[in-house]
Amino acid sequence: MLNKKLQMPLYVIAALLFGLKTYIVYRFVFDISLENVMQELILLINPFITAFFIFVLSIFFNQRRQLKYIKYGILLGSVILYFNIVFYRNFSDFITIPLLFQGSNAADLGTSVLGLLKLWDVTLFLDVIIIWVLAKKYGSELTASFTKRYKKMAFALSILFIIGNYALAEAERPQLLQRTFDREYLVKNIGVFYYHVYDAVLHSKSKAQRVFADGNELTEISDYMKEETTTDGNEELHGIAEDKNVIFISLESLQSFVIDNTLHGEEVTPFLNSLIDESYYFENFYHQTEQGKTSDSEFIVENSLYPSPRGAVYFTHAQNDYHSLPEIMGENGYNSAVFHSNNKSFWNRDVMYDNIGYDHFYDENAYEVTDENSVGWGLKDKDFFKQSIKYMQQMEEPYYSKFITLTNHYPFELDEEDATIEKYDSNSNTLNSYFQTARYMDESVEEYFDYLKEAGIYEDSIIILMGDHYGISDFHKKAMMQYLDKEEYTDYLHVQLQRVPFFVHIPGQDGEVMSKIAGQIDVKPTILNLLGIDDSNDLSFGTDLFDEDRKDFIALRDGSFITDDYVYTKDQCYNRQSGELIDSTNQLSGEGEDSVCQPYEEQVNKELNYSDEIIFGDLFRFNDFENESNK
Repeated sequence: MLNKKLQMPLYVIAALLFGLKTYIVYRFVFDISLENVMQELILLINPFITAFFIFVLSIFFNQRRQLKYIKYGILLGSVILYFNIVFYRNFSDFITIPLLFQGSNAADLGTSVLGLLKLWDVTLFLDVIIIWVLAKKYGSELTASFTKRYKKMAFALSILFIIGNYALAEAERPQLLQRTFDREYLVKNIGVFYYHVYDAVLHSKSKAQRVFADGNELTEISDYMKEETTTDGNEELHGIAEDKNVIFISLESLQSFVIDNTLHGEEVTPFLNSLIDESYYFENFYHQTEQGKTSDSEFIVENSLYPSPRGAVYFTHAQNDYHSLPEIMGENGYNSAVFHSNNKSFWNRDVMYDNIGYDHFYDENAYEVTDENSVGWGLKDKDFFKQSIKYMQQMEEPYYSKFITLTNHYPFELDEEDATIEKYDSNSNTLNSYFQTARYMDESVEEYFDYLKEAGIYEDSIIILMGDHYGISDFHKKAMMQYLDKEEYTDYLHVQLQRVPFFVHIPGQDGEVMSKIAGQIDVKPTILNLLGIDDSNDLSFGTDLFDEDRKDFIALRDGSFITDDYVYTKDQCYNRQSGELIDSTNQLSGEGEDSVCQPYEEQVNKELNYSDEIIFGDLFRFNDFENESNK
């Protein structure tokens, strides 16, 4: 028997245990940056406030149902929290409602998910075990029939706590709920569970947006694009690749920090390094993907729109009307195909590719995949390129072909006989292995160039190579600091690590290193200008990378941005060259109005919101691009 004087209701015990666990996860598992005492306080109290509200609802049930509600409530809450932990370990982000509808991808993840599980994870369910044991042994003593007055007071107190929490959060971060693109801000201030509720509201709102859209919204957006992002393109390079085949290679998870860099005294990517001298190489090119990763990079390149802030457009809005790159090229006599040795439904590619105008998709069924020639996510890159050549030789020219590599993908597995560089030595197995798969990818691309030359394809083509997204998340800060020889992993450094390689290789053309800032949003207009295809009627947020009169900032999906002079992220403005902090601002509250980054911040937010309006409202269905081009 429990001492009546010492016992407390089971719902209070559950709230304390679950709140404590959630705080520990926030503080020591999630990498949430805390900048002042107020943020520390908010992060401390919101787990307990959330837990108290969840479990206080049990007092409205009878004693038997109280036990059931508390037991399964703490189990469900723990499962939700754990799913976020596993997801965060790979993506340094939090799960969104649209991602839950992408569960079909989970079957293909294999060792990627297993690599994210830790033995100590079982301790995250200790509170569940304690509550279930207490419920079984002392359930009748720890639950009670509460009076109506008690119920009203307890519930009112929980609401007051929530209001107080939000008031503190709003004081710390004004207009918090408008920063829907920054999930860390939301979790830090209102907690992961209220964030999920808010995300569900946003998801419902985005679904309703299409129903109520009437096309009038497109006029303002179109005017903005024509004024801010539409240019004539570089005249010198206009049409330089006219009627040539376009070969686009998506370099899985390849970041720029390995390009022209060494490990153990050896070049990590010797072939790509040599290609710099023979290509237009953009050394300050940033990926702009969000939760859709590779599918986001495809979406950005194909449409010159920003990806969705939540989930992947390839899933959530695959049936929208777009004015995509393969569609435009098809209208100008190009055949198109995608080569990717993976399940055709992964990222909903089979549906999206058909919608945006690809003529053919060579998925895993087009390849001979065996245990010997596959690793990690599937067919090794060397075999992938080798087996693809026969299909390319059958394609009618000119054509646009896109190749999506696989081997340099988390968890960066590679057979011992394929490794030609030693692993790195750090506390991160992920980073240690990354260099080997990056080297393997480099070798596979070199072999592919040889195949193209042997097949007589090389001279009649332009070859574009692009890193699709980051491979090493900021979950591996310590190891990255060690490799880069940095004393501190700052927000500035994190943004700079979002640079990915981008090559435009035109056989017969001299190479040049381009230092101007650039991003994936600019690839579509760049390709069209090189091919001499008129895109004056197109609506996009990108500009030709070779145009001197191009947009002077690159926006990331989380609201960060880069200009020639500044890097802005998490309300902080840095000097891009030195990395020194210029100022720490709170623009949305009206403070820091003299910040040099503020004008750009306003335009970045406008572009991101405009892009969301186009996608969520399916606004391109109201625009007749074909007739526009004839005007």
